[in-house]
Amino acid sequence: MPTYAAFANVKTGQFQNVQELGSIWGDLRQDLETRECSLRDAYVLLGERDVLLLFDAADRQAALEASIAAERYGIELQTMEAMHVDELGKLAEDGT
Repeated sequence: MPTYAAFANVKTGQFQNVQELGSIWGDLRQDLETRECSLRDAYVLLGERDVLLLFDAADRQAALEASIAAERYGIELQTMEAMHVDELGKLAEDGT
C-alpha cells in the first residue's frame, strides 16, 4: 500500500483543550480504516502545522476520502504521497 504524509491544522475554536483534541484520534483512526487506510503514526508539531499524520492507503482514492473525512473532525489536511528513501535506490537501479 502506498504511504501518505499529511500535515494537519486544527480549525481555530474547534477544541477547548488538549484533552478534547486527543480524544478524537481513536475515532479518526477507525474512520480511516473504513476507507482502506491505516494510520501508521501521528506527531504533534510545533510551528506552522499542528499535526503530522503518516498513513497507508489502498490507493489515491482512499487517501482522498481519508482527507475529506478528517474535515468532519475539525482537521484540515494537506496530503502528499510519500516514498521511503530506500525506494530511491530501486528507482536508480531500474533507470527510472
